[in-house]
Amino acid sequence: MTATLVTGIAELVTHDEAYDGPLGIVRDAAIVATDGQVSWVGPASDAPDADRRVDVEGRCVVPGFVDSHSHLVFAGDRSAEFAARMTGEPYDGGGIAVSVEATRAASDDELRALLRTRVAEMRAQGTTTVEIKSGYGLDVAHEERALRIAREFTDETTFLGAHVVPPEARGDRSAYVDLVVGDMLEACKPYARWVDVFCEPHSPHAFTEDEARRVLTAGRDGGLELRVHGNQLGHGPGVALAVELGAASVDHCTYLSDDDVEALASSETVATLLPGVEFSTRSPYPSGRRLIDAGATVALATDCNPGTCYSSSIVLMIALAVREMGMTPEEALTAVTLGSARSLRRDDIGHLRVGARADLTVLDAPSYLHIPYRPGVPLARALDL
Repeated sequence: MTATLVTGIAELVTHDEAYDGPLGIVRDAAIVATDGQVSWVGPASDAPDADRRVDVEGRCVVPGFVDSHSHLVFAGDRSAEFAARMTGEPYDGGGIAVSVEATRAASDDELRALLRTRVAEMRAQGTTTVEIKSGYGLDVAHEERALRIAREFTDETTFLGAHVVPPEARGDRSAYVDLVVGDMLEACKPYARWVDVFCEPHSPHAFTEDEARRVLTAGRDGGLELRVHGNQLGHGPGVALAVELGAASVDHCTYLSDDDVEALASSETVATLLPGVEFSTRSPYPSGRRLIDAGATVALATDCNPGTCYSSSIVLMIALAVREMGMTPEEALTAVTLGSARSLRRDDIGHLRVGARADLTVLDAPSYLHIPYRPGVPLARALDL
């Protein structure tokens, strides 16, 4: 076994209750990684010997960021759509068809190269685990291809054939749902861990409660775990459906009733907030404070996609959560680590307790407080061990 000692850590965030405060902070710390797992944590003065030594010279180290919602397998450009929204054009999901056309036209090698670049961009900003959805193929062959390529980069792959109804199928929605729960699911499930659906009655392109229920139950019966896009454009059934079916996460949660908040707080379903979408669509921000005070588990993710948030920056999401959503820096950091790990039903990431995966993110700063304090500055990067 090969052990690496990371030392010179001014502030180490572990999420271990044995250490200081809600983040489990160890100051003047060190950590040992052995064959990809955390094997020792504590004060640098007590650190054991190791085969290799990395000195971060007074920087802060936090658990690697977990981006639990992204749409990275796409081709094409929708910057003109973004510019139009900035002048007042509303978002209704219709632009997804533009990405579908471009993605279908791209070769496997082109999509693979684009995905490799985007994943590297995330890692350069501190993200060490990423969930990747399909959803820009919307036919059997292209959805299968998207997931097959995504699986080369992550185990957290999500079948999103029910992203929107593609233009060629809008004359017969029921036939498209039949395709999603039939041949498309069969082709895609070998490459997917999750199934997801855009349940949004406020978009003519997305799926109703009954359609979403059918997609989710078929996916579950096919051995996939459940995620839901819900309550993004207005109040709707997404949260209630996710909780009823035991989904791991319901994502967006921009418009929540008191019943929605109570349902989330009394369930194991994580509320994943995506503030980059609100930033990029001029929509109201959801209240992280309301959810946390009610006792719900909150995650933060980028929703990196070509239409509503073409940002791969978790640190931007932290800054937006603190500035716009009523969350403290501690809560926002927890949401992109432990919270997002829980939304993926993972207990080996999102923390730096002994036994965890040795995913470390180093900040070019002495404290995690600098993440929201210095927005737009490239402070974070994944540490290569």
